[in-house]
Amino acid sequence: MSGRAQLMWDEAVTGYDFGQGHPMDPVRLALTWGLVSAFGLDRVMDVVAAKPAGESTLRLVHREDYIEAVKAASADPGAADQSYGLGTVDDPAFAGMHEVSALIAGQSVGAAEAVWRGNVDHAVNFAGGLHHAMPGAASGFCIYNDAALAIARLLELGAERVAYVDVDVHHGDGVQAAFWEDPRVLTISLHEHPRTLFPQTGWPQEVGAGAGEGGAVNVALPAGTGDAGWVRAFHAVVPELVADFRPQVLVTQHGADTHFEDPLAHLAVSLDAQRAVQVACHELAHEYAGGKWVALGGGGYEVVDVVPRSWTHLVGIAAGREVAPETVVPEAWRQEVFARTRQLGPGRMTDGRWPVGWAAWEVGYDPADRLDQAVLATRRAVFPLRGLLA
Repeated sequence: MSGRAQLMWDEAVTGYDFGQGHPMDPVRLALTWGLVSAFGLDRVMDVVAAKPAGESTLRLVHREDYIEAVKAASADPGAADQSYGLGTVDDPAFAGMHEVSALIAGQSVGAAEAVWRGNVDHAVNFAGGLHHAMPGAASGFCIYNDAALAIARLLELGAERVAYVDVDVHHGDGVQAAFWEDPRVLTISLHEHPRTLFPQTGWPQEVGAGAGEGGAVNVALPAGTGDAGWVRAFHAVVPELVADFRPQVLVTQHGADTHFEDPLAHLAVSLDAQRAVQVACHELAHEYAGGKWVALGGGGYEVVDVVPRSWTHLVGIAAGREVAPETVVPEAWRQEVFARTRQLGPGRMTDGRWPVGWAAWEVGYDPADRLDQAVLATRRAVFPLRGLLA
């Protein structure tokens, strides 16, 4: 099913480092690359290091004064301007912050360019997916919004319809904000309910405005949602909307922080359910977007047991070399994990829940079920705006 695939990787992205003790530990990127390599996936797809995003590209989404503030904080972290969200607990300033943030953005923009131009069918940047950054402020561990920049570049190149699907546990607020009134972009975010998790946005009633009304879609899932509910919610909303929109490119964000081991959130999703949704996104790209798929990483703070395995599955799917869930993790990689972290790495590429069982939306609707209530709220808010039945 897969054609040519490209993996965006530059070891310098591991310099995106907010310091010791910060949840966004760059070891998660290094360990993911190590596991991808241990399975030989880097040898069955093109591995490309794109240039950092230049200022003209960054300005497709971000204000010039904000870019200048990031540069200033990058040169002198002690002088970071907190009015731009820099130098805060979530987004501490560090030397070289502008350069490495622009590098990560450049990988996502480069992935989008390669897919749009037909150089490859699929492109993955697991260092990307920094979806909280706003046009004029850092937010939620995100300095530059590479996902929004990739979409903006696609529009600049002539794309008329781009669908963005975000399955991070946190609402994809920065991407939604960037295209709030743009009918060319459909943003869909499945996330933990804003009552219980940052950034306290992503209510089903947030549907876009002006010409973009109906172009923002939010599924706010109850804390504690597990595999069957999470996958059910995805299939109850995403395929029908993507089929109706018929995007020319599908951009997806695969934050691994929906996992039951993640320390910063409250969903109860397994690695196997994450893999099931990755497979579903791949299939949607082929069915409705001519195979054009840009896949990004995102959040994920269980940096040994969860993130590397989840994103290695994503890379394998894009490469057309899926890693079977029951596969034993290479011992050399487990040794690397211990050497870097003094933790024991996982033994297999599964949490033991494959295949994931779930019920289609048309089956077993329960008006008393909180998950079904959440899905219905989204369908009622958005589907009629798009001429679909809720």
